[in-house]
Amino acid sequence: MTKPADQLSVYPQTLVGDQFLRFLPSADVLRTVPATVYAAGAVVAFFLVAAVAPSLLQTHDPFRTDLYATLQSPSLDHFFGTDQSGRDLYSRVVQGTGQSLAIGLGAIGLSIGIALLVGVTAGLAGRRTDAALSRFLDVLLAFPNLFLALLFVAVFGATTTTLIVSVGLGCAPGYARLIRGQFLVVRNSGYVEAARALGHPYGRIVRQHIFPNAMRPLIVMITMGVGQTIVWASSLAFLGLGVAPPSPEWGALLDAGRNYVTVAWWLEVMPGFAIILFALSVTVIGQHLQDRLEGRVNP
Repeated sequence: MTKPADQLSVYPQTLVGDQFLRFLPSADVLRTVPATVYAAGAVVAFFLVAAVAPSLLQTHDPFRTDLYATLQSPSLDHFFGTDQSGRDLYSRVVQGTGQSLAIGLGAIGLSIGIALLVGVTAGLAGRRTDAALSRFLDVLLAFPNLFLALLFVAVFGATTTTLIVSVGLGCAPGYARLIRGQFLVVRNSGYVEAARALGHPYGRIVRQHIFPNAMRPLIVMITMGVGQTIVWASSLAFLGLGVAPPSPEWGALLDAGRNYVTVAWWLEVMPGFAIILFALSVTVIGQHLQDRLEGRVNP
């Protein structure tokens, strides 16, 4: 006689089970990966090396000034040109990668942590709790995310820590809304209703079915969110609310070069290009992961 638990074999696979194997680097998986994803992965790998071991990629001392080489245009000796103090801009962009990625990762980590706390509570709690948290999120979402970050930085000052906290708090309401919606969809799905009808304890249903399936988009949110948070932190720095010079953080480089944009375009273009290239690369990777999760890429 078939046990009730065996009747739940129709449940969708989760990342804990066979679906996780689809992400392993087997030959079949690698053949389905577009060339653009490989290119994006190479760009991200370059920036990770720059963040961990910048000296391997630098061509000059990023902090050494040379008043005889100020505002030189890009050349074979200085790939990105030099700044107003004669420092090699390429080496400074490489040196600032670690700080920029730390801000991005720290902000997205804080944002996802807050979003999980609020979103999971709203998605699994009763109607009253869900309604109260939803109204709270509505109030926060009524303000532009960048406005919340600007307000926090203006109150507590511009440091790396405040940048992480301000950008993380600014992104959290949107992620919380997404997580809440995902949990509500999974909680009201057919296989969860079937588990309830079979008399499974609610805690077991949450652990084995609701939580794993609702958390599937989280890796995509994190991947895409890192690029977004770096762009936001750089935007704050460009407005003069970022890390103070002579820090080579990407946003600080943009802020320092805006006074010379008419005579030295590379001071704005090169750091901006690094920001756009990294954000675009992680977005391409995140989009490909999302396609795989949704079954739009054949394994």
